Amino acid sequence: MVEKNMKAEVRHAGSGLFVGISPSGHAITLDTDHDRSSAPSPVEMLLIALGSCTAVDVISILEKKRQRITNYRNEVSGERRDDFPRSFTRMHVHHIITGKDVDPAAVEKAIELSEEKYCSVAATFRPTVQISSTFELLNEKTDTGARSADR
Repeated sequence: MVEKNMKAEVRHAGSGLFVGISPSGHAITLDTDHDRSSAPSPVEMLLIALGSCTAVDVISILEKKRQRITNYRNEVSGERRDDFPRSFTRMHVHHIITGKDVDPAAVEKAIELSEEKYCSVAATFRPTVQISSTFELLNEKTDTGARSADR
């Protein structure tokens, strides 16, 4: 069961370092000193949040569609405003999927469902952030190389 209300905690650890504690009790260090860069910054975590949220959805949907995925990763890039607050205005997710006899239409549908229905992070960013995606399909059986599609 998914909780409706969640609570995280952030503790100052000194010198621009913070420790975030998730509602499930997991800790992650955050670094706001860009020269030191010993941990992700809060803004970098936004990119990771979008990428991981959509990754979970896409893999789950493809598994339910009985697609044989052997490797998956995504790359998330973002464009920020020049003025403060330097919020994201655009984010792009590029999905790279390797598998055996993977149907490109199934991949496209999985990405669409994640973006439009399931990914809570993407839904939180909208409507102020324009989110786009592409995918690259590396099919092991045919070994024909990459297929890329814009959404």
